[in-house]
Amino acid sequence: MSRIALVDVDGTLVDSNYQHALAWFRAFRRHDLVFPIWRIHRHIGMGGDQLVPALAGDDVERRLGDKLRAAHGEELEPMLAEIAPVPDAHAFLKALGDNGFRVVLASSGKPDQVDVFLDLIDGRTVAEQWTTSQDVETTKPNPELFQVALGKLQDTDSPPGGDAEVVVVGDSTWDCIAADRLGVRSLALRTGGFARDELIEAGAEQVFDSLAELGDDLIAARL
Repeated sequence: MSRIALVDVDGTLVDSNYQHALAWFRAFRRHDLVFPIWRIHRHIGMGGDQLVPALAGDDVERRLGDKLRAAHGEELEPMLAEIAPVPDAHAFLKALGDNGFRVVLASSGKPDQVDVFLDLIDGRTVAEQWTTSQDVETTKPNPELFQVALGKLQDTDSPPGGDAEVVVVGDSTWDCIAADRLGVRSLALRTGGFARDELIEAGAEQVFDSLAELGDDLIAARL
């Protein structure tokens, strides 16, 4: 049986969650909307299509959704140079591939941002496929992103087949909820700033403090 790892990017492979939270804070402030950053952080891991109505309501989404998402991208852009890889990100992905996992990086970030992050972790050399915002209409906690990530393998010479064992690796509650809705397992990291208990409650089988710790267990086939 083949094994497939669908690996989230923001917060899991690159340490970007707090920059995203600050960028959203500034984007909302442009339109005289102020939300505590801790509340914004609780929604990081959602795409902008979900985050705006979840925080500000459907009326704000209708009136300002596209403007807020554009503003978030503009506010994040100057901070991209500050974002660093999560420790062992490249080594983790390489070890997965070396040990029989097919790796897809599942991101709903804008293509230019995903390009930056792929460069940071040298992701193109270790992942078979990756996604961006252009690949999906609805982001997490909707499972579409992970469905599309799996579908990327269908376009290769060796599609996964129906008996593949699939695991989602992420850092947010939204990763775990989306994986559960898709009917696959999820393993979570604390690197995105979410607490162990809330990740477990959202559906994670186990929670790890580092990619190295998680990789050791996955490679040893204990999970």
